Amino acid sequence: MNSFIYSNTNKRYHTLDYFYKNKFHSKVFKVSLNAGFSCPNIDGTVGYGGCIYCSKTGSGEFAGNKEDSLKKQFNTVKEKMLKKWPNAKYIGYFQARTNTYAEVDTLKRLYETVLSFDNVIGLSIATRPDAISEECLDYLKELNEKTYLTIELGLQSTKEKTAKLINRCHSLESFENMVKKLRQNNINVVVHIINGLPYETKEDMLNTVKYLNNLDIQGIKIHMLSILKDTPLEELYQREHFKILSKEEYIDIVIEQLELLRPEIVIHRITGDPKVEDLIEPKWLIKKFCVLNDIDKEMVKRDTYQGKKAKKKD
Repeated sequence: MNSFIYSNTNKRYHTLDYFYKNKFHSKVFKVSLNAGFSCPNIDGTVGYGGCIYCSKTGSGEFAGNKEDSLKKQFNTVKEKMLKKWPNAKYIGYFQARTNTYAEVDTLKRLYETVLSFDNVIGLSIATRPDAISEECLDYLKELNEKTYLTIELGLQSTKEKTAKLINRCHSLESFENMVKKLRQNNINVVVHIINGLPYETKEDMLNTVKYLNNLDIQGIKIHMLSILKDTPLEELYQREHFKILSKEEYIDIVIEQLELLRPEIVIHRITGDPKVEDLIEPKWLIKKFCVLNDIDKEMVKRDTYQGKKAKKKD
């Protein structure tokens, strides 16, 4: 019998589906969009070339085609979902690259276009902590008062050596300061982390989660490192052949990370979802549902659950 408080299934962690159903009393889908943004880590503002694992689409593998209008991108996904869930609601997910990296007037036009679509109940905006200006923050505060808003920030790792290696080009301090600013404005924060980054140990990956558990965040996305074709990461891998986590190692680390996270933190993602044709390694990532099922089985076997070893936020 599963007694985890934030679950109505066999899951022993706080799934996004559970969260949405309890908050909105409806099936809710995130619709990935590509609004054609750039990134300060690509255009030279803070760095060149982006993070070493980013594909040409800029971390938006499943976002829409930027040549299409936001309406067309949105409807392409919505039409598929409507067949199975005719009463579903939607959250517009600005996913590809850095989605606050523009003038506020541009952001208003893009965001409010999506909010005008039928049954859209909120926005999720993926960005960097160094790409939210004070003017943008003021607008996000205003937006948060009229819709369900989530800001997604990429941290990936707390280890400084790793941050330099992956060419993240923003500091842990800037990340933490932005989390505080967003929370002072009552804006929900979801943080992306990556397991299996080159030369990181299990302890490094657990330390990242321990750090985040002590911050006022509302959600987390846990990814497995994908080595994709035509990226600087692929070049590094071909040159140095750094260790890649096995599926069993990944599952072990994820479960220990879940144990360290407060149970109210929503787990938005728990594995990677790369495009098969672009994936160099690890090949086991292709079978996403096997990974998810194996995490569930192992948690039952260990009789554990999210938050079992969590310390309360200071």
